[in-house]
Amino acid sequence: MKISKKNLPFIGLSSLVLLTPSFATAAEMTDMDHSGMDMSGDMSDMDHSSMDMSGDMSDMDHSGMDMSGMDMSGMDMSGMDHGSMDMSGDMSGMDHSGMDMSGDMSDMEHSGMDMSGMQGGQPPADARSPDYSNGVPYGQYGKPMMMGSMPLWGVSVDDLGYQFDEDQINFEAEGWYGTDSNRIRLRTEGSAQTKDDKEIDSLSSLAYWKPLSIFWNGEAGVAYDTENDNAAVMAGIVGTAPYFIETDARAYLYTDGQLRLDLGAEYEWRLDQHWVVIPEVGLTAFSKDDHDNGITKGFNEMETEIRLTYETFSRQLAPYVGLSYETALGKARGQRRQEDESVDSSSLTTGVKFWF
Repeated sequence: MKISKKNLPFIGLSSLVLLTPSFATAAEMTDMDHSGMDMSGDMSDMDHSSMDMSGDMSDMDHSGMDMSGMDMSGMDMSGMDHGSMDMSGDMSGMDHSGMDMSGDMSDMEHSGMDMSGMQGGQPPADARSPDYSNGVPYGQYGKPMMMGSMPLWGVSVDDLGYQFDEDQINFEAEGWYGTDSNRIRLRTEGSAQTKDDKEIDSLSSLAYWKPLSIFWNGEAGVAYDTENDNAAVMAGIVGTAPYFIETDARAYLYTDGQLRLDLGAEYEWRLDQHWVVIPEVGLTAFSKDDHDNGITKGFNEMETEIRLTYETFSRQLAPYVGLSYETALGKARGQRRQEDESVDSSSLTTGVKFWF
């Protein structure tokens, strides 16, 4: 079968003539000014899902377009350049609920977008009251505060026991009031004889307490020694040495020029939740001789004790039994022998320690 091809040039020329007005219309739209277009009407029925906005729209002026009523749920904006978009206007009426932005937006340019009109930025100066109350009263308990800033008090009795061989009662207690940063502490330690003249020898101090570092605290204040019947100025450091050894060092400068140094160390060896073994050692030294009070220059005495305690009532009460040992050091040994006093002594002890 023979097909004639003589009319093909005529058909192609006719198609070109028919498409020419469409090309002209598209070319004219690139220079159109849309600033006066009013699109505020009801455009909810318009279907923008098939609109292709991937072309060149850089010459189009949309500055005056009101698009508050447009539904842009189906628009594909993956190819748009947002670099020069001004979003400072009122966009509260636009419905973006159906916009699909899950596609690839890596090619979108946002560097020039002006978003100054969107929510954010610095709040006004009067947005919140300085105490964060916003005008609401705190009630009967007053303004809240951190636990470390709240003044508290406490009492601790580290030793209240009886020495059978020495026939005396030993005591060591302290009480404090203040915060975690500043406190006033009242401390006393000594012994009371239970026979003969029932003499009480004690060293008591009233001091200001303040943390020096994470593990160490400083003390400074005044003291009074009943054994020497003399007042003193005291300063000390108390804290936790490596391996959780509770350590204290206190110096006392008496009114007569005598300087006393007390050193102590204590460790708690916990056997279980209730049973605890506590070894303790203490040293006492003086700066000069005082024969009237049985004191010699240098280290005079060492006291050691080991106690087995049982903690009850949330560890606030702990009865104990133990063994204590005391010995004179240096020239104090010879002086005690001259005065016919014992140089070494040991005793079974029992007592209790508690705090509240």
